[in-house]
Amino acid sequence: MSNATQAEKVSKTNLADLIWKNAEVLTGAFKPNDYRKVILPMMVMRRLDCLLASTKDAALAMAEEVKKNGFQASMFMPGITKYPFWNTSRFSFATLIEDPDNLKDNLADMIEGFSPNVGRVFDKFGFMATVEKLHEKKRLYLVMKNFAQTPMDMQSVTAHDMGRAFEELLRKFNEGSPSDEQYTPRDAIHLMVDILFDGDDEALSIPGAIRTMYDQTAGTGGMLSEAEEKVRQLNPNAKLKLFGQELEDETYAICMADMLIRDQDPANIAHGDTLGEDKHHDERFDYQLSNPPYGREWKPSEDSVKRENAKGAAGRFGPGYPRISDGQMLFQLNALAKIRPFINGEGGGKIGIVHNGSPLFTGDAGSGESEIRRHILEHDYLDAIVALPTDMFYNTNIQTYLWFMSNRKPTERKGKVMLIDASKMGVLMKKNMGKKRIELSEDCQLRILLAYHDYSEVKWAADDGVSGRKRALQAKIFGNEHFMYRKVTIERPLRLRYEITEEKSLAWVKSLGEKKASTPIEMQVLLAAVAKSIEIHGEKSYLNTKSVVADLKKADQANIEQLKTDGVVAKPMAFKGKVMDALRKGFGVRDKKADIVNDDKGNALSDSDLRDSEFIPFSVIGNDVISGIEKYFDAEVKPHWPDAWINMDTKDAKDGQVGVVGAEINFNREFYVYEAPRSREAIKHDIEAMEKRFMDMLKGVAG
Repeated sequence: MSNATQAEKVSKTNLADLIWKNAEVLTGAFKPNDYRKVILPMMVMRRLDCLLASTKDAALAMAEEVKKNGFQASMFMPGITKYPFWNTSRFSFATLIEDPDNLKDNLADMIEGFSPNVGRVFDKFGFMATVEKLHEKKRLYLVMKNFAQTPMDMQSVTAHDMGRAFEELLRKFNEGSPSDEQYTPRDAIHLMVDILFDGDDEALSIPGAIRTMYDQTAGTGGMLSEAEEKVRQLNPNAKLKLFGQELEDETYAICMADMLIRDQDPANIAHGDTLGEDKHHDERFDYQLSNPPYGREWKPSEDSVKRENAKGAAGRFGPGYPRISDGQMLFQLNALAKIRPFINGEGGGKIGIVHNGSPLFTGDAGSGESEIRRHILEHDYLDAIVALPTDMFYNTNIQTYLWFMSNRKPTERKGKVMLIDASKMGVLMKKNMGKKRIELSEDCQLRILLAYHDYSEVKWAADDGVSGRKRALQAKIFGNEHFMYRKVTIERPLRLRYEITEEKSLAWVKSLGEKKASTPIEMQVLLAAVAKSIEIHGEKSYLNTKSVVADLKKADQANIEQLKTDGVVAKPMAFKGKVMDALRKGFGVRDKKADIVNDDKGNALSDSDLRDSEFIPFSVIGNDVISGIEKYFDAEVKPHWPDAWINMDTKDAKDGQVGVVGAEINFNREFYVYEAPRSREAIKHDIEAMEKRFMDMLKGVAG
């Protein structure tokens, strides 16, 4: 078939389908899940082969000059090829298939001839191992021939069409491997992209507009490519420069390949652990999208994260860090560190991140998680959160949430957060894909987008008329401080009954003996007084401290008198400090009927077992923290615990005010709708109906 005829076929046939059909020769030699290892790098290599074909001779000549004079290839080769990549091998797809006997070695030479940025793609794919297997299974020539007959030059296939074909093939592979955690469903990405760009249509429509997009966990590049498609729809002449970083080798290779296919600079995709090492540390971006891993520990990056945290505001993780078992909130801070600054009404950026429910509420007041949420709210970064349905993703059926943040919120959104509950949106899929059985139809996506765009409270419900699934959407708007509170410590007095008995005395001596080789002299004197008190008064219980101390003083005095007869001079024991601590610890028993225990200064001691906390919303406290807390305490605590008091010494480390500041976003609480329990009559009716059905079944069995 001629190239002209094949090009016509490409125009009439979906390129992805054509390439997929060409790969049918892999059947039996490779498992379907491994087709990607052949098709994707072959597709990239064929595309580059076509792009470099017109400058092949000039590039080879320049390569000779570079080698002869010891020049740096990167200084001269892009000027010849007009691309940020090149190939110095004499082979092409056309010449490779002319020599089937030496195909494997010649192909290796061609791959080695690519510039380092392209060579990295094939290296991370582990492509030479795949070539060996193709050769062994006698499929190499057939695959090369099929790809050689598929034109992928710019005249036959635009960069846009190549990108769409690559994306479609990638979707096929990911659908065949639903456990692939790097793959975010396209319906979720479409929604994220639409919300991220909402309100920026006019700016993106300017002729020659150039913007940047970053994905800190780029995976296979799906979010980046989808964003580029959106910008292309808004303005074919606009340029969205794509950046990313990815840790896993093969997905990194796929993302790099996608950038090459889309005529993006592959050098903008970095390889490595984003938390451990920011490979784009000098860059700031207009837009960001990412789906970081959930529930994965960040111990491999711990040293780096803590070094960044120690830098304070100058570091990526200055506000704090979460527990070691789940690092997804660190990606929130990394994204904020990468956002383009908003200065004098210019610049700024927007962020969209996928999370599970943990970042909404995990962590007590003062914890790393709470401090990160507090930082986001206090700086007015959080714009909106969308709750998605369960069963949306291929590898998990948990509920997920889309966080949108910005440092250039419009005036009407400043100081506010929009929560959109779309958990009951979506339609049932005709066929499950892994754990994904719900998808957001175009209508669902549009309703969610309009709720965000209109920025007003929404409550909508309807039957989708297809699957019978009841769809519902609700949106609410809150001030930032609605999600913040102070955790105030409430103390209650210690009440002890003192048991002056042989059993208690022996138990206390035993506990001391386990900790110390010898008992301090004060403790020996106290034990002697206890023994003498039992001798004088017998074993006895006391409901107040004064009574027990009075009897112990008498016993101590009796011991002193006894020592005098033996010629020993002793001073009366001082019942304070460590002695009273020992008395309480060794002989005290908590008793609600006992009197309050005071310290040496006459102040009531608090009972750690009764210590409690009140979580007081900022809206209740108001501007005067002390006054607001006291009013709340008098109204909500005092009526229940008249003897309680506020611990004024527990203060927030950041603002120094009473109570530790906390922040949480509780979707369930904000959208909770009370449903009254069924009446007894209704329950009774159901039970009677079930009993009747059961009896009818028994009669049928009995015949």
